[in-house]
Amino acid sequence: MIDWVIFVPACFALNLAFGPNNLLAMTNGAKSGVGFAQKAAVGRLIVFIPMIGLSALGLGVVLSTSALVFSVVKVIGAAYLIWLGISLWRSAKVMETSGLGMEPSTVRRAFRREATVAISNPKAILIFAAFFPQFVAVDAFWQSYVILGGAFLLMEAIAISVYATFGKVASAYASTKLPMMQRVSGFMMCLFGALLLASPQPTSS
Repeated sequence: MIDWVIFVPACFALNLAFGPNNLLAMTNGAKSGVGFAQKAAVGRLIVFIPMIGLSALGLGVVLSTSALVFSVVKVIGAAYLIWLGISLWRSAKVMETSGLGMEPSTVRRAFRREATVAISNPKAILIFAAFFPQFVAVDAFWQSYVILGGAFLLMEAIAISVYATFGKVASAYASTKLPMMQRVSGFMMCLFGALLLASPQPTSS
């Protein structure tokens, strides 16, 4: 039986943790509105579905025990985050010269960014592989894993709305500072990439 009293607050804390995807939701909310950010973040949710399934099949164990596999995934993910950070920083200059009234991105492009950031971080699978098993019912493994995955995705969607709304409210009170916020977002994305690159390989224990 799933211990929802412990799972829900612990899981929602993970959903609300400040990371690359939530930073993207906040940035998209600031630039293009909450609805835009929510549509873009569907890319993240779609990616998380097979990642949850893969963690159930044991990929999380592979990543935590194989230094080579983890290192390859980590380097690719870190490189993408740094590239994205540089792109966000450079786009701030475009916002200053072209004005803030134009939509700075398309839903399709933002969707791809959310999906790529989600899949390029090996820690996402490791969270599913290390956190979920603590609440899985052994006698109903797959059923409980599906239920836990659904609950995670629901709370992730709520976290997306929280960050997107925060970004929209912040931009409304400081619309002239939006290019600066864009640069901060770019810097933070590069920082996430550097931290991911420097992070040690987790153990399977």
